[in-house]
Amino acid sequence: MFKYFNPNKVFFITSKAPKYVLILFIIVFTIGLIESLILSPEDYKQSHSVRIMYVHVPAAWITLGIFSTITLFSVFGYIFKNPNFFLISKSLAPSGFIFNIIALVTGSIWGKPTWGTWWAWDARITSMLILALFYGIYLLAWRIYQTQDQAFKVTTIITILGIINIPIIKYSVDWWNTLHQPASINILSKSSIHESMLFPLIIMTAAFALFSLLIFLMKYNTELIKIKNKGLDRL
Repeated sequence: MFKYFNPNKVFFITSKAPKYVLILFIIVFTIGLIESLILSPEDYKQSHSVRIMYVHVPAAWITLGIFSTITLFSVFGYIFKNPNFFLISKSLAPSGFIFNIIALVTGSIWGKPTWGTWWAWDARITSMLILALFYGIYLLAWRIYQTQDQAFKVTTIITILGIINIPIIKYSVDWWNTLHQPASINILSKSSIHESMLFPLIIMTAAFALFSLLIFLMKYNTELIKIKNKGLDRL
């Protein structure tokens, strides 16, 4: 099945996809802004500051999902000796790192009116900061190591170590006493969040996912062009 990950075949699709993804992103993002800023009600305790949730929560979800995907592709790439898997991971990392920073910054802004402080060494906040460090180290490793074998090996180790932090972020509110509230959205049981807030949250998550896909496609296409220019299309 790995023949479908051949760069030449993939580039034929990914080179045409960004413009369509951009159009779809603009449409979904516009709907998300209307829903979250205008149609969604204010919270009876947090008032309008709750609207930060529509950026903070999707950003956190996206960054966790991207790091998990990076780890999966890195491990598969190392096991099956497929360099293109590493190329996909490398191209995903920038958008994951950006959304990690967005989650930290918006969390800090939201924390000031809610908790009375910009920053607290809360278990979830701290573990999200650690994830940002893993993202930074991962991106730095691609710049430091010049040979493919070294870069592949080191980045795979970084992702395997970093993935341990993902369940810590997820379950930190259950394992420790934290400032964060327990999960309001549950897949297997009834969610405690009201539909009027859940819908714009889902729409904004879809918009952010499309934006991260757009960044990935641009980065991935750039990497493929570099490979072709170096005469390494056999990758």
